[in-house]
Amino acid sequence: MNALNLNQRVPKELGGLLRHWREVRGVSQLDLSFDAGISQRQISFIESGRSVPGRQTLLNIAQSLEVPLRERNVLLLSAGYAPMYSEAEWNAQEMSLVTNAAGRVLQQHEPFPAIVMDRYWNVLMTNRAAPDFFNCFIDMEARMGPRNILHLIFDPQGMRPHVANWETVARSLIQRVQRESVGHVVDLQTQQLLDALLSYPGVRPEWRSQGMAGSASMLPMVPMGFINGGEVLNYFSMITTVGTPLTVAAQELRIECMFPADGETEARHLALLDVAHK
Repeated sequence: MNALNLNQRVPKELGGLLRHWREVRGVSQLDLSFDAGISQRQISFIESGRSVPGRQTLLNIAQSLEVPLRERNVLLLSAGYAPMYSEAEWNAQEMSLVTNAAGRVLQQHEPFPAIVMDRYWNVLMTNRAAPDFFNCFIDMEARMGPRNILHLIFDPQGMRPHVANWETVARSLIQRVQRESVGHVVDLQTQQLLDALLSYPGVRPEWRSQGMAGSASMLPMVPMGFINGGEVLNYFSMITTVGTPLTVAAQELRIECMFPADGETEARHLALLDVAHK
């Protein structure tokens, strides 16, 4: 499913919101009625403002439309119901089970880099190997930019000079931002992130187009090479998300783990970190 843009004016009333999400998903009232288990007439009444659905009916509709949890709260509020999904920060006490589990994943992935990010690729947690690895290329402590993995890769003062086939990687990452946005919808903050990436020198607007030749954005794993000592270290990354999330923060967390793509890279990676620790 391609990411869709949610930056146009979004209505605030319930009927307009449901119609908006139905149009975003490309679903007719009839199709939605089958999926949600209610009549097409009832959906029509809700969208026209003639009827307010029960809380569970509204949640069934939101589930059918794959509305992200943050936006489901908006739907509930617009219908006069209390929000159902906690919007506590990722490091709040109620998130401790999730963050503790994420911390274990990071620890168990040593000595290879692993990072926990929010929906906008901002770095929330890392294992020890992640900063150790990037410090082999640049001085991470001297960076003045945001603690964001995409800015780190796109910034000419960051990792960009050290990324092999940088244009191919950058094009794929831009497409990933769109494809992996929560609910497959590009919200305002995601759009602002894309605009910031496109403002870097050498980045072309057409890279946002899906399916361009040479793009690796549709692969089930993300390949990336880093140049060190005139040789390329080849890695791939795998992304983990929280299954059946019950809070907004849990739905928006992602863990990205880097793996050596071959035995030679693994050996050179271990040697690189060994030198860094001396």
